[in-house]
Amino acid sequence: MDVQTWTLTLVVITFLLYIGIAIWSRAGSTRDFYVAGGGVHPLANGLATAADWMSAASFLGMAGLISINGYDGSVYLMGWTGGYVLLALLLAPYLRKFGKFTVPDFIGDRYYSNVARTVAVFCALLVSFTYVAGQMRGVGLVFSRFLEVPINTGVIIGMIIVLFYAVLGGMKGITYTQVAQYCVLIFAFMVPAIFISIQMTGNPIPQLGMGSMVLGEEVSLLDKLDGLSRDLGFHLYTEGSKPMIDVFFITAALMVGTAGLPHVIVRFFTVPKVRDARKSAGYALLFIAVLYTTAPAVAVFARTNLIETVSNKPYEDMPEWFSKWETTGLIRFDDKNSDGRVQYVADPDINELTVDPDITVLANPEIARLPNWVIALVAAGGLAAALSTAAGLLLVISTSISHDLIKKQLRPNISDKGELIIARLSAVVAVCIAGYFGINPPDFVAATVALAFGLAAASFFPAIILGIFYKKMNKEGAIAGMLVGIVIMSIYMLKFKFDLFGGGTQEDWWFGISPEGFGTVAMLLNFAVSIIVSRFTPNPPAGVQNIVEHIRIPSGAGDAQAH
Repeated sequence: MDVQTWTLTLVVITFLLYIGIAIWSRAGSTRDFYVAGGGVHPLANGLATAADWMSAASFLGMAGLISINGYDGSVYLMGWTGGYVLLALLLAPYLRKFGKFTVPDFIGDRYYSNVARTVAVFCALLVSFTYVAGQMRGVGLVFSRFLEVPINTGVIIGMIIVLFYAVLGGMKGITYTQVAQYCVLIFAFMVPAIFISIQMTGNPIPQLGMGSMVLGEEVSLLDKLDGLSRDLGFHLYTEGSKPMIDVFFITAALMVGTAGLPHVIVRFFTVPKVRDARKSAGYALLFIAVLYTTAPAVAVFARTNLIETVSNKPYEDMPEWFSKWETTGLIRFDDKNSDGRVQYVADPDINELTVDPDITVLANPEIARLPNWVIALVAAGGLAAALSTAAGLLLVISTSISHDLIKKQLRPNISDKGELIIARLSAVVAVCIAGYFGINPPDFVAATVALAFGLAAASFFPAIILGIFYKKMNKEGAIAGMLVGIVIMSIYMLKFKFDLFGGGTQEDWWFGISPEGFGTVAMLLNFAVSIIVSRFTPNPPAGVQNIVEHIRIPSGAGDAQAH
């Protein structure tokens, strides 16, 4: 079978599996819809959390960024890995013991204020919509290449599928769908990595193959890639070119942004006990590590193969995969000197090849001439990664509206059935908006997602940390801090990513910090404003301070139940 037939077959099989699971586990109550009834086994929750966490940015974008940027791209690997550890150890158990469904719910109750809850809802929606734009773009990328439809059509297909199982199943359906999606995406990521590692180095373990000797050559793979990069004028693959301050701030923004992501935090409310939240966090870290330790190897394999396949080769001799990806517009050749050869070099005045980082993982098996079924498997894995996270994000959006806005503030007497209807209608509207952003994204997948992490770092992280560990943090401080953080991060992002407010170039970055790293600056401002304002305003009520003391006490934690 050809690639398109294999892809269609695997996509149909996996989509039927996801839809079947959604029908089997459909939500019958708001508790099922929001937290899967609170009865998910830690192992299943660990798998689901890993799938929720490893979005299109992890599956498609991260290896692409590392492949194109080399050492500089490793900030995403370090930031996202460290961020999950921070979330699992520092926040998840305490939030689970507090016993609320959502982050806005925690902030609203901890800061005894509907104004704080509303600000948190706004921040959750902004973070989630920015994040989901990257997922929908990932879906469009896969469909556009492997089913040979326009990217916009691919986004619409993905919208329909994710809408079905997110709206029908809620968190219950999403959880068990994500267990299946993790199995699909990790198998799809590892199989081609193992194939190519054996092909290039003879070592079946990609993590070791990356540093092994190239078959038939007296040079290690990394040294070979450094040499190829140097010859084409690129900086050495294993050396960085970013200012160290930007590396530090991007890594920090990704770490603390992770700890403020509503769609990941809510996963820890789906298990019966606090002890189970800790267990599921540990399981998820193991499952995440499988992909995250493999991504750098995939990046090295892909970069080496790409350079050797296309650089200074006649355009007419380009393999079939090149022309197929050209039709998507994600790889472009502009014969500037009209010599019919592809010049892929660092100098922008001479370079004739433009490669979108998001195609790295998807095109890698084709460049390496792997079997058609492996190429199709990667497509199915990319869809699983994008759809699993998109579903989690859509649930956060619908929950923020139905539970935190409608139930908690506008219509507190609404019935369980009415709240469930509003949650599902909110998901429908959210999918439509997400689709628009998927068709008109601000950047490639991983960079778009990085902006979402910056927004989460700027808004939620200080409010959550101070809410858990500083019992005298009051509502005035929290509200002021969140507003300052989200506003300044949004302005910086709009100025340098969307060219609003007069636009700006890299030379205009404040302190040399990129938009992806500016979330750290906004977070520090949030902390400073929160603490200063709280010092000059009344302490929170004694009851709230007692609750803060209680959630930090581990004794009896195993019996804490969500309420």
